[in-house]
This record gives sequence, structure tokens and C-alpha cells, in this order.
Amino acid sequence: MFEELKKSIDKGLDYAFMNAEKLAQAAKDLAKENKLTKEEAKKLYEHLLKKSEEAKKTVETDLNLLVQNTLKKMNIPSKEEVKKLEERIKKLEAEKKTSVKAKPAPKVVKPAKAPKVK
Repeated sequence: MFEELKKSIDKGLDYAFMNAEKLAQAAKDLAKENKLTKEEAKKLYEHLLKKSEEAKKTVETDLNLLVQNTLKKMNIPSKEEVKKLEERIKKLEAEKKTSVKAKPAPKVVKPAKAPKVK
């Protein structure tokens, strides 16, 4: 009984990550094994497809959260933070260019020649 339960769980996990084509074949095989009508087989396929999509979304959400938390712990800046810094750098560079253009270059004043002493 325990082994059958484990096999059922494993099959369920397999179904969760199958593409639509493989799910269709799995539903067909299950329908044949369990002598389901075409209507029941269709409902089974739709159910498997829906559950598979839900499982994929859950895994994706959980994985994204895990990656974000890991990056935060590693003190790695997010894409958004890097973008803000790039914008800030561009702004500062632009300010520097305009302030350099606005100020004329200082004139070089040559010291007066000291009178010759005889």
C-alpha cells in the first residue's frame, strides 16, 4: 500500500511538470487504463493541464522569492538599484560638463620681471 502511494505521488509530480503534449498522452493512457469515456478523458486532461500550470506558477513564484532573498543576503544590488545609480551618474556627468563649459578657463598671469639691479 505504501509503495502504491509513493508511486501515485511520484506520478503526480511528474504530471505537474509535463508539457501539454505529454499531459495529453498521459491522460489518454490513464483513460485507457481506467476505462474512462471520451468525455471523462477530456475532463481528466483539462484537470491535469490546470493543475500542471498551477504547480509551475507556484514553483516559479517560490523560486523567484528564494533568488531575491539570496541576492539580498549577498548584498547584491537589484536591477532597479543599478538603474537608479546609472541615472544618477549620467546626471552628475551632465552637471559637470555644463559647469566646465560655463566657467572660462583661468588666465595665466605671468609674473612681472624684477628690475635689474646694477
